[in-house]
Amino acid sequence: MAFSGLFNNLVMFDQSKSRNGLDTIVPELAESWTWDEARTALTLKLRHGVKWHDGKPLTARDVQCTWQRIQGIGPDPFRKNPRQNWWINLQEVKVGGDHEVTFVLARPQASFLALLASNLSPVYPCHVSARDMRTKPIGTGPFRFEAFESNVVVKLAKNQNYWKPGRPYLDGVEFRIIGSRATRILAFGANEFDLTFVVDVTPPLVGDVMARSPKATCAMVSTGVSTNLLVNRGRAPFDREELRKAMVLALDRQAMIDILSLGKSSLAGAMLPPPEGVWGMPPEAVANLPGYGGDMAARRAQAREIMAKLGYGPDKRLKVKVSTRDFQAFKDPAVLLVDQLNQIHFDAELEVIESTVWYNRLVRQDYSVALNLTGSGVDDPDVTLTEGYACKSERNYTKYCNPAVERLLDEQSEEADVEKRKRLVWRIEEILAQEAVRPIIFHSRAATCWHAHVKGHVAHENSIYNNWRFEDVWLDK
Repeated sequence: MAFSGLFNNLVMFDQSKSRNGLDTIVPELAESWTWDEARTALTLKLRHGVKWHDGKPLTARDVQCTWQRIQGIGPDPFRKNPRQNWWINLQEVKVGGDHEVTFVLARPQASFLALLASNLSPVYPCHVSARDMRTKPIGTGPFRFEAFESNVVVKLAKNQNYWKPGRPYLDGVEFRIIGSRATRILAFGANEFDLTFVVDVTPPLVGDVMARSPKATCAMVSTGVSTNLLVNRGRAPFDREELRKAMVLALDRQAMIDILSLGKSSLAGAMLPPPEGVWGMPPEAVANLPGYGGDMAARRAQAREIMAKLGYGPDKRLKVKVSTRDFQAFKDPAVLLVDQLNQIHFDAELEVIESTVWYNRLVRQDYSVALNLTGSGVDDPDVTLTEGYACKSERNYTKYCNPAVERLLDEQSEEADVEKRKRLVWRIEEILAQEAVRPIIFHSRAATCWHAHVKGHVAHENSIYNNWRFEDVWLDK
């Protein structure tokens, strides 16, 4: 998010619209685009006169090079590449001179343009190494990289030669890094900041913010982020299906929602639920998924029976560390998760992992039980389900692999009819719930707050990742 202002996309979701969708995609580095008759070739015409921050011209070769890096087929691949599986249907990127590119797909894919519009799909410079981009990044965007001090600050400065006339309005953007949410909110109330971090203000805290800053705006939105349970199936005793089932039965999702968000977050499967989400199951279908409905006391009793059959009880509790990230949005539900597991003969304790190493730990499966938050860059099954559950996905932290789910993922991706595609997506959701794969606890709602002098900022309601250019934001003070 902090580096979004350095870059541009080929196309992007309109920053002024609160809901991301195929109908809100607008041109950025690409002036126009067309599909062939088979809808397997997307040709984009690039703008003339766009330059990288070091003065070199943007060309179609940069676009081609970017996606070769993402696909892992170029000479200078990324060290970490969590979005690689977004592009498994992409066969090649063809260059037609300096200002035309064609994305060639193996099969039709309705979501493809939305993937290009995500803030997680910028165009990178081909002439700068991946290593240099990690420390001195350059882009074509409205701001230039100025400084980064780990755990302290990220600074961006206005790009005086930005290709969009008159933009950006701001002289720069500064992201200050403060570990304590309470301190962050107090600092906002003291006017040290213009804008809180995205959806950092939980529903119980909105009143406190507004009491200190009555003229501020606090936009409460669905975040596109799920809180979920990770269980390492390759580590005993969690390789036992019965044990994982007991853990799911122990989850009191509604209690967490009531405590953490005053009831405003949502019960759902992996996909963002309606009305903000297009692909999420209706509430009545969610209630029928294993571990969601029924009497909570009866479910806990059933879970304890399972634990007893596995040899655990009040005098022999299952000791485990529940790992989570050192970020308040992770720690708060993790504390409740520990308490809920301990009610079914666990002896669980919280293990808080420093943020900078958290995802490396997950990728290495260096955990037994973990509570994680998973954000989706686009509200689409080709993003949410493929990232979380496809066999070869880097973000599939439990290493779940089901050939039947793989086939359904391909089938739904190719389906152009929205209602038919929904039914395929819901079938995937049912399988994931039945097999207790990365159980979703809830989808969160929270607020971003900004002072009255901040103009032009629009909170997006179905993904928190796509409104961070800041090129249309200005300060009336």
